[in-house]
Amino acid sequence: MPQSTPYVHRRPFALAVLFGALLLSLLVVPPAAADDGPGTPAGWTARPAGGGSAGEDARPYVYLEGTPGTVLQDRLSVTNPARTPLTVRLRGDGPAGPWFRFAADTVTVPARTRADVPFALAVPRDAVPGGVAGEILTVGGGEEGRVPVRVRVGGPSLAALTVEDVEVSGRTIRYALVNRGNAPLRPRLSVRAEGAFGTLLDRQARPLPLELAPGRRVELTEPWPDAPALDSVTVRLRVTAEGGARDEAAASAAYVPPAPVTGAGLLALAFLAVLGARAYRRGRWRTGTSAAAATAPAPGTDKQPAEEERHLETAGAES
Repeated sequence: MPQSTPYVHRRPFALAVLFGALLLSLLVVPPAAADDGPGTPAGWTARPAGGGSAGEDARPYVYLEGTPGTVLQDRLSVTNPARTPLTVRLRGDGPAGPWFRFAADTVTVPARTRADVPFALAVPRDAVPGGVAGEILTVGGGEEGRVPVRVRVGGPSLAALTVEDVEVSGRTIRYALVNRGNAPLRPRLSVRAEGAFGTLLDRQARPLPLELAPGRRVELTEPWPDAPALDSVTVRLRVTAEGGARDEAAASAAYVPPAPVTGAGLLALAFLAVLGARAYRRGRWRTGTSAAAATAPAPGTDKQPAEEERHLETAGAES
């Protein structure tokens, strides 16, 4: 009777095949699935340094405070999780962008490293007290990051406002507002116009829909739809703002109806001119005739003074 191979001898062989296939599948897994691998760094971050910058206590922005002429310092944290070094370019942006100073415009962060990059912010000597915003722009590895920066410039606040170049033209009043101080202003405007027979326009103070930054000049217009057709007017503008800022200015204008330019109007003007010329000549003729009559001697009296003089002389000689 032929001898058969026991079944128990085949099971270890099948398990060995399965184990080999599994081991082979693990060996052919791409390395990129387990790590970033060589190439362009990705996933880096830039944020304010300190304060647990990698956790929940991270600062949302950099806050700096100083007076004009001072230099403020802080640090920027750049994290590079890749296996290759990361090169980042730094630049200031926003209104406070020109104030930023970097030891180097380009910084290289080693692989798997977080580097704290120091920077400085120089507040100009002529900086206006108040808040100024800016950003640090970071560019590297095909990505871009922005770190907000808030700067508080200390110093006394001065509110000063002027109204200039007031002009009245037809149904429009033109003027300019200038912020001469160092604080933002929200101006209020009142308008009053006086004519030959009284008040023509009286608009109470109202807020204008704008915020005037320090040093800013803006040109505005005020409509006057019911301007007079015939009058001599003086328009006065008065502006006020918070902090005690106030100013006023005036301008005058003459409103005259336009001259007639139609054919009938020209004929009427010519007719009036002719009548006026005739009246003028008639008046001069009458004036000349009256003057001549007043200076002419009366009839029969032109020689009387001479005869009386000779009679007196004869009488004197006889005596």
